[in-house]
Amino acid sequence: MSRISNIFKKLDDQDQTAFIPFITAGDGGLDGCEALVFTLADSGADIIELGMPFSDPMADGPVIAKSHERAVADGINLDSVFAIVERFREHNQTTGIVLMGYTNPIEVYGYKEFAIRADEAGVDGILVVDMPPEEAADLKQELDKYKIDLIFLVAPTTTDERLEQISKIASGYIYYVSLKGVTGAANLDIDSVNYHLERMRNYIQLPVGVGFGIKDADTAKQVGENADAVIVGSALVSIVEELASDKDKMVTKVGNLAKEISSAIT
Repeated sequence: MSRISNIFKKLDDQDQTAFIPFITAGDGGLDGCEALVFTLADSGADIIELGMPFSDPMADGPVIAKSHERAVADGINLDSVFAIVERFREHNQTTGIVLMGYTNPIEVYGYKEFAIRADEAGVDGILVVDMPPEEAADLKQELDKYKIDLIFLVAPTTTDERLEQISKIASGYIYYVSLKGVTGAANLDIDSVNYHLERMRNYIQLPVGVGFGIKDADTAKQVGENADAVIVGSALVSIVEELASDKDKMVTKVGNLAKEISSAIT
């Protein structure tokens, strides 16, 4: 059983909802990013999603797209991302780490080499936003060797047939994109989220995390009543952008928001 599966099993036994924050690896500087990862873990994160910087983050909204631009401009690459995870794992063996990004950098690195390096660093899951399930078999084969979960996005527009297909290859958890459009959008519809959660559970037995549009403790609490995990990205990345020049303030403010959200869903 993977670390992610163990995390969700433990939370399920305690009738608790997972908190999954997202930040882009290297955004805010390497030292700042490492401090953020530790702070998120200390502030209630069960799993941390780290964005793998990419020059064309087409599925992301302006806030996260800019964070990719900043990290790429600072020379952050996959080796940098693995190094962040390795340093975190020297002190923390319980919090899950998921790398989230795009196909191109992984293909350039090589699926086999990527899986080996991810395992060495202590990565638990991979989410490739632009890789459909029918194209994921080769990557999954390599990740399976190291019990690294391959996580998929599901949207409101995902058909029942597609859900069945995803259920055959996905592991760890499902990331439900609660809004149509790019990350950081607004107008979260809780009734719609609950409807699609019920629909997905007819086909997928994995835990389902809900992301997109969750900006504060209030929306997190509403989503967390039915979701297995609450995923928060843009609200945290906005703080990094705002306070990148003052690392201490940035880390403190991110930690405070993370604690508010974590406390709201437990």
